Amino acid sequence: MSANQDRYETAVARYFEAWNAGEKEALTKAVTAAWTTDGTYTDPLADVRGHEGIAAVIAGAHEQFPGFEFRLTGAVDGHHDLARFSWELVAVADGSAPVAGFDVITLGDDGRIRSVHGFLDRVPAGA
Repeated sequence: MSANQDRYETAVARYFEAWNAGEKEALTKAVTAAWTTDGTYTDPLADVRGHEGIAAVIAGAHEQFPGFEFRLTGAVDGHHDLARFSWELVAVADGSAPVAGFDVITLGDDGRIRSVHGFLDRVPAGA
């Protein structure tokens, strides 16, 4: 595995650690580890900057979908300071995945995420 590929996969692993963190303290710690201080998260439903804003979006997803976790689907692809990957939001109880999408991230020099641009491919009605 190339050093850059390892860098992309490490950043994406931290990203999923943040999205799957359950407790507030764990979420705060995971967001800090994954994103730069001025990092951003933008998708069709959110546009936030900074650790507090990102943590609030993640906490909101947990409130809307209790008992679900985010999972990587497929390989992480990257070049330069960019990486892209697909994901699903999966119900732990039955394995159903009502939400799916893909994200493009930009990495900072320290390997943490500077920006996320998310796209939703599958969303349940009324969500």
